[in-house]
Parts: sequence; C-alpha cells; structure tokens
Amino acid sequence: MTTMDSNVKLDAKGLACPMPIVRTKKVMKDLEAGQVLEVEATDKGSKADMKAWAESTGHQYLGTIEEGEVLKHYLRKSSGEEAVERTYPHVASNVQLEEKLRSSDVSIVVLDVREAAEFAFTHIPNAVSIPLGELDQRMDELNRADEIYVICRTGTRSDMAAHKLAANGFTGVVNVVPGMSDWRGPSEGLGS
Repeated sequence: MTTMDSNVKLDAKGLACPMPIVRTKKVMKDLEAGQVLEVEATDKGSKADMKAWAESTGHQYLGTIEEGEVLKHYLRKSSGEEAVERTYPHVASNVQLEEKLRSSDVSIVVLDVREAAEFAFTHIPNAVSIPLGELDQRMDELNRADEIYVICRTGTRSDMAAHKLAANGFTGVVNVVPGMSDWRGPSEGLGS
C-alpha cells in the first residue's frame, strides 16, 4: 500500500458519475493554491473524469493509485503561477539539462522544488526533493559550491527558489524552464 501526502482527503466512494467531480469541485474551491487533494472513488470512470476536469479548469492532475476497488486520485490546486513573470537570469532548457545529465564528466545536482506528491508521481532520477515552502529551513542540505539545476512544473516556483538560493550564497544556480510539465528525459516515480 502506497501512502501519499495530501492536504485534504475527499471520500467519494460509492458515488456514480458525475458526483465525484461535483464533490471535488466543491472541496477544491476551498483549498489554498498549491494544496493537494486526495479523492477516493470507486467509480471506474472517475480516473478519466478527474484528469479531464483538472485539465479543463487549470488544476494539475498528479495521478491515480489503485488500491483494490478504490481509486485514489491526486489533484493539485492551480495557483496562477504560470502567469507570473520569471526573473532569475541563469536559465537552462529541459534539453540542456538532459544533455548535462547524460554527460558523465559533469557533476550537477537537480533540485526539485515541487510538492512531495508531485515528486512522488514523477521525477528525474537522483533529483533532490525540497518543496519550495521548506527551502528556507532545508537549504543547508545543499552544498553552496555545487552546480544546482532547480526544477518545478513550469519554471515559476524554481525561479523563486533560484532567487532564494542565490541570495544565500549559492553561486552555480540555474532555473530549468519549462520544467517537469514538458520533461521528456528519464524519469521515475509512481506515474512512470
């Protein structure tokens, strides 16, 4: 049995379409941006419904874990972060990061600043997971001399993280854009 971090759980077991979505909409409305909702449902069609609903509303469908008859859907409330301007000057594309990872003579650290549930479903192998909200407390887990490629879903949270790291004496920090939303390189996790 897999346990996953979520901020709120919704029990929609035994409900038929469209009720799981109706309940999800209600609960999602009251969540804060970036929070993760776990929806437990038994309606087999709910997986496709949740994914389609999340995409149509701008929320992020993280994935589904099946435990017997129960489908556990994970959704992340959108934060409007995609519209925020990125200002960190040192940027690399996903392709450039992939090339760095393939090059055996270069040692880099990939820092993933997405939420733990996002990381659990899919991440770059050997990436370090420190959610943006924990970065101030956990910064000392990183070496200030390392070349650090910071990644999130769209490049916005990683932009904020890169600014924080640079302000705290980290010198080789690079923001990866567009990030995991368009990552085509090697990945692992529950969704891989």
